[in-house]
Amino acid sequence: MRKLTIFMVVAPPLLGAVLFGYILYRGPRMTVQHHVREFQMVLPAPAPGSVSVAPTGNRTPAQAEAAGLANPVPATPAVVAQGAAYFGYYCVFCHGASGAGDGPVGNSYLPRPADLRLPRIAGYRDGELLRAMLTGIGHEPVLERVVPPPHRWPLVHYLRSLSSPR
Repeated sequence: MRKLTIFMVVAPPLLGAVLFGYILYRGPRMTVQHHVREFQMVLPAPAPGSVSVAPTGNRTPAQAEAAGLANPVPATPAVVAQGAAYFGYYCVFCHGASGAGDGPVGNSYLPRPADLRLPRIAGYRDGELLRAMLTGIGHEPVLERVVPPPHRWPLVHYLRSLSSPR
């Protein structure tokens, strides 16, 4: 009777430990489980006959308001140098040192960061450039919460200097 009691007390935990060890050793591996990050997903094509919610070619009120903003900070060499320091602090990791969109962090993003030297970017008015900088696509919209307002206009001047001929 004593042997049966010992067997009844010791056997279940021992059997549980053996089963747990077997599952741990032979069970599913994390290396075979698929993981797709958000920026790697391919979105399906829109349904046939669907209509876009935002009409193309028309400016929203926020875009029209941004286009009318003028840069209150004069474009002096000191302000452009200040903007370069802010660019190195906030933007260089994604857009790269030259603004080509080839920064070490930006290479992992989809869509890739914009090339800030393009004529399309240079064609933006100061207000449009500021709005695009703060509410851009991809991972960029956090800049509105990260870049303090006194640093924004010098950044706009520095971005202008990236696309101008040296």
